[in-house]
Amino acid sequence: MPSNPSSGAPFTMAGLPHSIDSPDMRRAGRELLSLALIDARNHTLHLLSLYEQLLGSPALPVPRVEGIDPPLWLAGHIGWFAEWWIARNTQRAFGAACPVRPTRLAAIEPQADLWWNPAQLAAQDRWSPELPDLQQARAYLLDTLESTLELLEHAVETDAGLYFYRLALFHEDLRGEQLVVMAQTLGISLGVELPPAAVSHEPVLVPSISWELGLPDEGFTFAQERGAYTVEVPEFEIDAQPVTWSQYVEFVDDGGYDRPELWHPEGRAWLECQAEGRRGPRHVEQIGAARHGTGGSVLQRQFGKTVRAAGNRSAVHVSWWESDAWARWAGRRLATEVEWEIAAHTAARRGFRWADVHEWTAGTLKPWPGHVADPWSVDTEFDPQPAFGRARVLRGASFATRARLRSPKRRGFAAPERDDGFFGFRTCAL
Repeated sequence: MPSNPSSGAPFTMAGLPHSIDSPDMRRAGRELLSLALIDARNHTLHLLSLYEQLLGSPALPVPRVEGIDPPLWLAGHIGWFAEWWIARNTQRAFGAACPVRPTRLAAIEPQADLWWNPAQLAAQDRWSPELPDLQQARAYLLDTLESTLELLEHAVETDAGLYFYRLALFHEDLRGEQLVVMAQTLGISLGVELPPAAVSHEPVLVPSISWELGLPDEGFTFAQERGAYTVEVPEFEIDAQPVTWSQYVEFVDDGGYDRPELWHPEGRAWLECQAEGRRGPRHVEQIGAARHGTGGSVLQRQFGKTVRAAGNRSAVHVSWWESDAWARWAGRRLATEVEWEIAAHTAARRGFRWADVHEWTAGTLKPWPGHVADPWSVDTEFDPQPAFGRARVLRGASFATRARLRSPKRRGFAAPERDDGFFGFRTCAL
């Protein structure tokens, strides 16, 4: 039976996953981790095959777009990341206590670092036609998975011993969603099905409560989730579902984008830098007036196709600045992350719905008491250190998030101007 690395006592079975789709995979042992790593790699290869079919070339030719990495580079990077922190990392058994720069072995592919290490290849160079083609990237993905699984068989079944294997799994899941977001950005149809429209529920009243933020010491945690503290939360009223398109249209119809008093000064500056005449979230081509109770009309590009968005579907591709302006216009406020988490845990039977879109919350990303940086996120886009104090916290999950990452405790983050992801929001009463 696996033992707790801090106490040496056996893990109990309570809370351990029974499926590779469970959010409890953060505490998974070797057997389920092996199955999940295979599943994640199959998902990556499937997405890459879709890209190849739709783009008509193994070169995966896509236009250069600021803020995204090309899918061909991302493919090799996924395999590189796992090899960098597992097969090549001689100090992987230390888990989260591993040095930031451990001693490393050579890569399976001698050019791997030059091709796929983001610290060695600048973002603008990741589009180079001299990088490996899809066939080479696939072969590398299969080779690195094989070495990962072989090493996993002999890993010590403790949180430290399994840390980097769990990390590799969740990193690949994050990159998988990134590939779906990229398809939306580029207008490529992957056959992704959007979630069904929400059934409308009245806002939920949540009584005052003492709540602990953070995660237990056992299992895997992302850097921004480390640490914990208890907060006293007074009674609050929160939307049962994210703000819908019909609600958002009313804001646009009322001149919301032209009323400076509704916008944070930084948000107004961001809006003025956008394409001239922006009057809706990203990818919206037309947003109509709300008249006679119809809720208006929204035409939005979804994976390359212009569709009419259902009025009771969650508004998506909304920046934090737009979310905050909408809340001010409605005489409400964005939910705090602790309010969101409490409602997700306690109000599901009263209609609280989530996992359609990642949801912006109020305030800025800050470390919790006891926060300790991890070795892997330094110098990556997943590193919260430079984001503390400016990035906003995202809670929940989107329709493109793998099921094992859909946890009400998960704490994501993004810069407030980001609108490429599947981002929405909900509000609370003042």
